[in-house]
Amino acid sequence: MTKKPDIVTAAILLIGNELLSGRTKDANLNYIARQLVVMGIHLREVRVIADEEGDIVSAVNDLRVRYNYVFTTGGIGPTHDDITSKSIAKAMGRPYVLSKKAKSILQEYYDGLDRELNSARLQMAHIPEGAKLIRNSISQAPGFRIENVIVMAGIPAVMRAMFEDVAGVLKCGTKTHSRSMSVMLGEGDIATPLSDLQQRYACVEIGSYPFNKDRRFGTTLVLRGIQVEQVNSAYEELWDIIMGLGVLPEEETASSDGT
Repeated sequence: MTKKPDIVTAAILLIGNELLSGRTKDANLNYIARQLVVMGIHLREVRVIADEEGDIVSAVNDLRVRYNYVFTTGGIGPTHDDITSKSIAKAMGRPYVLSKKAKSILQEYYDGLDRELNSARLQMAHIPEGAKLIRNSISQAPGFRIENVIVMAGIPAVMRAMFEDVAGVLKCGTKTHSRSMSVMLGEGDIATPLSDLQQRYACVEIGSYPFNKDRRFGTTLVLRGIQVEQVNSAYEELWDIIMGLGVLPEEETASSDGT
């Protein structure tokens, strides 16, 4: 009997007015998405929302019941607009409390810098009751996870440190296999045969991504699926289709992690 694929899903919630205004260019989505792919966790949705309690509560409560994991970035610093932690406590129906462990971590860190752990910085030690801390090896102020919600900083280097700390406890799923080719044909030239191929291989995701090279239009075709035999079979048929159109495809690297 063939083992049923273990599908693990996730969503990413990017929080911050600065992202919506264009003042800050997000660098976290690409990193998290690539890490999830390697782990066999399928990213299904990404949202960017403002630093508004109602928006955070609504988004977290919507996403956490639909996906195995929800990753948030941003809004856990010491300033007045860093309301992510408090908002997530509200979304989860948990008291917003001072973590003695987080306070101790911050106290040691700021003592070492000969700086005061003032009330603003102490805000970073408050988390939803029952949450588990995520270690931050860069600036020490921890993130946290509560149930299936993983809360991380918005600063890319700090976020990566937090992700590395929490990754080991996440459940991984069945990895995605992919193959791709680039062809010097426009999407309109291959749309019909591509649609027919997709109907024959419902379990393979077939994507087309146009590009321009030397003032000519081309398309990169990517096939993804969890059944490597189906991906390979669909790829071979696609190769024959493109050759039948009088164009030699440019084969790209196959991957077992979806990249």
